[in-house]
Amino acid sequence: MSNLKISQISFSYSDKTILKNLSLQLNKGEITCLIGESGSGKTTLLRIISGLDRQDSGIISYGNETIADDKIFTETHLRNIGLVVQERALFPHLNIIENICFGLNSSKREKIKRGRELMDKFNILKYESFFPHQISSGEQQRVALARALAPSPRVILMDEPFSSLDRALKFSLRNETKQILKNENITALLVSHDFNDALEVADKLAIIHEGSIIQVGEPRNVVLNPINKYIKKQFVCETGDILYWKSIINSEK
Repeated sequence: MSNLKISQISFSYSDKTILKNLSLQLNKGEITCLIGESGSGKTTLLRIISGLDRQDSGIISYGNETIADDKIFTETHLRNIGLVVQERALFPHLNIIENICFGLNSSKREKIKRGRELMDKFNILKYESFFPHQISSGEQQRVALARALAPSPRVILMDEPFSSLDRALKFSLRNETKQILKNENITALLVSHDFNDALEVADKLAIIHEGSIIQVGEPRNVVLNPINKYIKKQFVCETGDILYWKSIINSEK
């Protein structure tokens, strides 16, 4: 079942083309990882999907509903799309549970119930009364993820959610995030420059280069069957963790 459909999106800024006829389809409950180099258009695409920027051309739809095209533009707060930015953007004057519950439109009792439910899932319940500056960067990222998930969005967008974490913390938070997204059955688009994020978390991998999607598929298929030399050289290199993943994939054949 198609959930979010991005069709022929183009976007330019100051006479520079950022996205060129980009198309991508996200299915219900699926985690897609968008991989690309710096400047390839990853963050711009997230901003357009969330409504922070408007595309020059193309269509964004959810099921049978058009969210944005050349005539329609649904405002950010009406799209029911969660966004986790790289800088986390927590409110410094609010404590942790207040940050998580900030966007909820329900009674105080229901807000606290939902906030504590997510804090328990991310193992940060003990920090309920703390403020962002009193917790670590990994815990702040858990709070940012919990806040985005609190309203039960139909889609969640994550911009480099694990990039500033050390290796061990990155590994554990990736696993936690994947499990929670699956349990909540939320469609997710995760942006990263780290191929291992996709191999660990994603159901589907989309590689973006110079503003266009150049290969889409299951991560294992992309590892074993890169369609061109650029993908093979830039992402599926014979070094480090990729060798490990290739050995795991080959052992499962």
